[in-house]
Amino acid sequence: MADQAVDLGGARVSGTGRPAAVEAAPTDSQFLGRTRELKELRADIGRAGLNTLAGRKAPHARVLLIAGRPGYGRTALAEELVRQVTDGYPDGVLRARLTEPDGTRVPVERAARELLGELGLPAPAGADEDDLSEALREALADRRVVLLLDDAADAEQVDALLPDTPDSLVVAVSEGPLTGISDVRPCTLGGLDTKSAVELLERFSGSVRITVDPRSAEGLAEVCGAQPAALRLAGGWLAARPAAAVSDLAKQLRAEEDDSPPLAKVLKLAYASLPTAAARILRLLALAPAGLVDPHIASGLAGCSVGAARTTLDDFVALGFLHRVGSPLPEYEVPGCLQPLLWSLAESQERPGELQLARARMLERTVRLLQSCRAITETDSPQAREKLLAMPKALRFPTPRAAEEWLRVRRPALLAAARLAVADGELDTLARRLMSQLVRAMVAHFGTRAAAPDLYDVHGLVLDVAERRDLPREQAAALLNLGDLDARTGRTKAALARYRAALDAGRRANDPYATGRAMESVGGAHQELEDYDRAADWYGRALAQRLARDEREDAARLYGRIATAHTYAGRYGEALRNWSSALTGHRRLGDVGGQARALSEMARVQEYAGRPEEALHTCQEAAEWARRADDVRLQAAMQLRIADTLERLGDPAAAGLHRAAAERLLGDEVPDPETPEIEPEQDPNACEISSASTKD
Repeated sequence: MADQAVDLGGARVSGTGRPAAVEAAPTDSQFLGRTRELKELRADIGRAGLNTLAGRKAPHARVLLIAGRPGYGRTALAEELVRQVTDGYPDGVLRARLTEPDGTRVPVERAARELLGELGLPAPAGADEDDLSEALREALADRRVVLLLDDAADAEQVDALLPDTPDSLVVAVSEGPLTGISDVRPCTLGGLDTKSAVELLERFSGSVRITVDPRSAEGLAEVCGAQPAALRLAGGWLAARPAAAVSDLAKQLRAEEDDSPPLAKVLKLAYASLPTAAARILRLLALAPAGLVDPHIASGLAGCSVGAARTTLDDFVALGFLHRVGSPLPEYEVPGCLQPLLWSLAESQERPGELQLARARMLERTVRLLQSCRAITETDSPQAREKLLAMPKALRFPTPRAAEEWLRVRRPALLAAARLAVADGELDTLARRLMSQLVRAMVAHFGTRAAAPDLYDVHGLVLDVAERRDLPREQAAALLNLGDLDARTGRTKAALARYRAALDAGRRANDPYATGRAMESVGGAHQELEDYDRAADWYGRALAQRLARDEREDAARLYGRIATAHTYAGRYGEALRNWSSALTGHRRLGDVGGQARALSEMARVQEYAGRPEEALHTCQEAAEWARRADDVRLQAAMQLRIADTLERLGDPAAAGLHRAAAERLLGDEVPDPETPEIEPEQDPNACEISSASTKD
């Protein structure tokens, strides 16, 4: 499909050729009808519940349920209700969608994490459903919010997210009742009233034909079952055909002999009138992750240019096929009621191989966008700049800020794309590349700590693919990454299990890096659990491997970790011997800063061992090496430690001089001389998450 206007049955609906009625198509924020339902729902907010009547405190927030089949405006009514009552809830509105467009139930932990994110609160990486539900309840305990839970699959989902406070309001949207939640009275939706149905037709098709033939408009509304989704499609069909009469459309729909629902009939007619290229794009949108589409997704699915895809998507909005998403980027949503119908069209009119090719094109486009998103942050890398300039202009971002904004806005769709790619099972190579680039882009723009919850999910997906494909190296990498994230959030026992599994996978892959890092991580977990004997033992195993491979820098660091474990266990002689070995290693490497830090820790151990004169001498030597390393904070810390030691040795005057020297070095920022050595931080992304095929 080229970059030209799409001809829809003789009516140009692209660019400046769009008819006035289509150009003026309503936005999704305009609401009409449902006056009775809104009145009842608002009255239900203040209705005394069963607990109140019984003299008991309400156990949770009031829950209003809007029930009905998709396509009848459930979400639109919920949003209008929220808009009308939000002034009474000063802490704002939170939203979560509890069912994917394809009908998959959204896990409670994902929904809770998204809601915590809307509140600006951190959600621990890898936390389970119970922990996240509790964290959400605690966050909402002192807030008055409206919680909109769209497309709830069952009562259990809603119950897990309910605020405990009656000061908040929950508006739930579901196809059926929420049996099991107390004091919920559903508002069940059918079709619009005739006046509102005709007005909705008029908004899309223009007023002239409706005004001159109101009886036919009412008849068309009746044929459409007064269903808003069907009326939007009918109005869009009329708008694209200024010469068609309203009665003509009603007759065509009545002539359909099958027993399909009104929405299916209108979609069939509207779809059949599209040109071949546009019809293909429309049915392929059923493959869009999370039902969220942008021009790049549509371009990748259909194999057309980005400009042509955007033009066609805008046309689809005017025709009622898509909704625009309130976003700084051009982004659209496939209505949930159309998703299964479009998927049925795709399955019937595309061969399985063509559908798979469309998925592959979409994922490949996403991978390249993520590469571009990350590359623009590497401003100091000539290779990155060269690679960025080699990309097509449509894939390049103008600034790092624009790339970050794209990543933030498209994050739900990107994570959904990763989940779909893994679930597919036949695109594992693309899935691994996608997840590798997604991790790197998130770390580059958001940082490891901020992105940790999403990284945890992505590494879990990597592990799924690695286990399915029996790729032990990738298994080891994913397990190490997950273990690091578990360790950072205090789940040390879970981290230890991950590290042991990573060690097994690394050994199967004959990967010395993975096995070495796994052994060191096992040691770190035992140290955190205060099992210092096992910690020292595992550090020693990792050290033996590093020495055998002549990896001197890692060996020097591991001597320090062994010494730290012995220090915690009170074995000061062993600790000093290992710090001495670490010092020797740093000297051979010419690492001045490493020597200063090793001497500093040796002095600390000497103090613990009751040898203050030796500690004083070692502190002075450490201060000199810190000066050579230009490490001002360490110099100041050594001066303070010297001062403390001199005071214990009975020389307060000399101690005062050293304390003054520390203050001159740092001004008001005086370090704590008793702060223990910071263990080297393990980067959750230090280990590759997939094979060499994932690299740029």
